[in-house]
Order: sequence, then structure tokens, then C-alpha cells
Amino acid sequence: MRSTLVSLLVSFGLAASPATASGQVSDFKLDNGLEVVVIEDHRAPVVVHMVWYRTGAADEPPGKSGIAHFLEHLMFKGTDDLGPGEISRIVEANGGSDNAFTSQDYTAYFQRVAADRLGLMMEMEADRMRDLVLAPEDIATERDVILEERATRTDSDPGALFREEMRAALFRNHPYGLPVIGWRAEMAGLSRADALDFYRRFYAPNNAILIVAGDVDPGEVRNLAEKTYGPLAPSAGLAPRLRPQEPPSRAERRVVMEDERVAQPYLVRSYLAPERDPGAQKEAAALVFLADLLGGSGATSVLGQALQFDSQIAVYTSASYVTTSLDDSTFSLVVVPTDGVSLTDAEAALDDEIARFIETGPDPAAFERLKMQIRAAEIYALDDVGDLADRYGRALTSGLTIADVQAWPDVLQAVTVDDVTAAAKRVFDRRAAVTGWLMPAGEEPAK
Repeated sequence: MRSTLVSLLVSFGLAASPATASGQVSDFKLDNGLEVVVIEDHRAPVVVHMVWYRTGAADEPPGKSGIAHFLEHLMFKGTDDLGPGEISRIVEANGGSDNAFTSQDYTAYFQRVAADRLGLMMEMEADRMRDLVLAPEDIATERDVILEERATRTDSDPGALFREEMRAALFRNHPYGLPVIGWRAEMAGLSRADALDFYRRFYAPNNAILIVAGDVDPGEVRNLAEKTYGPLAPSAGLAPRLRPQEPPSRAERRVVMEDERVAQPYLVRSYLAPERDPGAQKEAAALVFLADLLGGSGATSVLGQALQFDSQIAVYTSASYVTTSLDDSTFSLVVVPTDGVSLTDAEAALDDEIARFIETGPDPAAFERLKMQIRAAEIYALDDVGDLADRYGRALTSGLTIADVQAWPDVLQAVTVDDVTAAAKRVFDRRAAVTGWLMPAGEEPAK
């Protein structure tokens, strides 16, 4: 029924854009620099309240990797008005949920509650934007927590360690080469002063975006925002987010990692790729199609059909493109070979399929099916106000505008077969790529 509904919507021209199908999107800015975005959705008496800071792991001072993620943990330790963990307890007592996350480009905090609790959420989030209290014992305790998190999620997982090595090799100069959680040796030295310096510099209304999505009135949101966030002082001297950039790539890099814990060898090829830029999203849209056509589905994608079904060289293939990024993005390919197939042969087969795709271009019928699927996915994305708030937050903290977010579905639908082929020719440059092999220890890699 869902596919039938989408077909009817499309055929009659009723597929609405994100700006209209789920309610009006409006925005304004407070005198202290806080940007506010309101996404109306009156279907349920629920609201998602999110504060996004334009700072992440790529904005950390040299030698302090992990401080952005560390501070995310410390933000739950309390303020001058609220005790440790009290914000989460109050959210839960009011029937809601809360959490936070850190990336290379942003750090975000959110609550999902009944719409009539919005004012309370704003009061608490505004309180910890400027009045965080960090006791010395909190630093030691939470530092142990993030070190244990790294031990559990990264150090004990050869795949995670391999991804770190790949990223560090791909980004030679840009701080995207740093892991979000941080390097262990630097994490162990993070101090209370480090956390407070980072907090005072970046956690300010003029470096934040407030997104409120759900059963709300924009005028009421403005009144509440001016009352709660309006009195907060902005940070002086916030510089533009100008980071070290990647130099020209003149040679392919290779990473071969052996680990006795690896049960199934596989290869990854990662390329530097252009990101979505304000008013210039066409190439990024073409790369979205390229990733789906090459490796979006094992049953229907180019790599899946050729390597998993026809030749049975691989048991798994995929392709992915990171659309939202302030600076250079990545386009990655993965091949997990079948038992008895060497990584050398698997890589050769991958290269053959890439060359064939560039020569022949996408299958027109597969391209049209994918275009319909992407249009349907854009429609279904309107069903969840949390997803909508997340979409705007990731975009705005990565340099895009509200207009870019609203234009994105139309930009996707304007992509042509020729656009995808041209994008493939530009992105598949081995000089701007890292090819990695992950294999069991003691297995001699082929030359």
C-alpha cells in the first residue's frame, strides 16, 4: 500500500516538499546570536527540542583529541541550579527521553517530550549552555568512562581500529583524520581546564542552533526562547571555522592491517569526495545516486549482482557516500570476498566493475527505479519530527542553509544518468584514495 500511495502521489503531483508536507518551517535569530528553527507538525502533542553546537572533533585544539566527546559526557554532570544527572531524571519524570551525540562537525543535545513541557526543556538546556559546574571528581570519573568506551568499542574491535587507520591515511592534514572519541594517549591527559576552555569558547548562543519540531506555535517558541536563551551572553571573538585543508593528492595510499581477531578478511576503498555546499548540491546529489547504484542493495546493485551473484567472488558488497560534511567528504566501497578468494582477486574484480560502470554508465531502468525510491524515501522522512529536526541540524551545522535543505529533494530528482557518470569519473581518482586490506594475522598479503 505504501508503494501504491507513493505512485499515486507522484503521478498526480502531490508529493510535497519538506517545507510544506509536515508543516511550516520558520526561523529567526535572537539578539545574542542564537539561531532558532521551528518545524510545525500538529499531528501529535509531542515536541523535539534540540540544541546543536557548531563544534565537533575537527575543531579540537592540537593534542586534545576527544575533548569534544568528553565534554558531551560532562554536560550531564549538572549546573549551578541542577545536580548531576538531574536533567535526565527530570526529562524521564515528565515522560520524555533525552540524549546527546558528537561528530566531526557538531555536538547536539536533545529531548523528546509532550509539547506542554517545552518551556521546561528550554530552561534546563539554557542553564547548562552557560552555567555548567564541573567538580574535580567528575573529571576523573568521566575520563575513566570514555577510556573504557574506547576500550570496548574501538580497541577490542579490529574493524574499528582498521577504520581509524583508513581515515588517518585518507585525511593527511585535515582534522577529519582524528577519531571522534580521541587517541587513547591524549584522552588520558584531558583535564578539567581543557574541558572548561573548550566549553567557554564554543558553548555559547552565538555558536548554537536551537531546533524545535512538533506541535508548537512559532510565536510561542519565540517567546519561550527569548525568555530562556535570550539573557545568555554570547562568546566574544568566535573565529570562522577555517580548518587545515587537504593538499593535492598525487599518489594512492594503501593500508594493510593484520589482526589475530579477524575472522573474515575484507577490503575497503575510500576516496575524497566533494561535500554538499550552499547553493551547489548537484554533484553531491549525483554521488548519492552513484552510491546506491553501485552498492545500495546486494540484490539489485551493480557490485552486488556482479560480485555476489554472477561471479560469486564476494559474500558482501556496499558503497556509501557521506552527504553532510563541512569540508571534504568521503565515498567508500567495501568488498568481503568469498572463502577461498584472495583480496588481490577481489580488488581486481572491484576495479573491473568500476571501469565498466564508468564506460557504460548506469542502467537507465535501474536509475529510474532508484529515483522513484529516493522520492518515496523523502516523503516517508516527513513522518518523524525527530528525523526532520536531525536533518536540519546536521545541515545547518555543516554550512548549509534552510533553503538548501528544502531544495534537496528537488535537486535529487533533477539528477540525470549523465550526471552520475560524470560524478563517477571525477570521484574515482586513485590518487585521492586509500585502499585498505584487513586480514588475519600471519596471512601473507599478495604483492
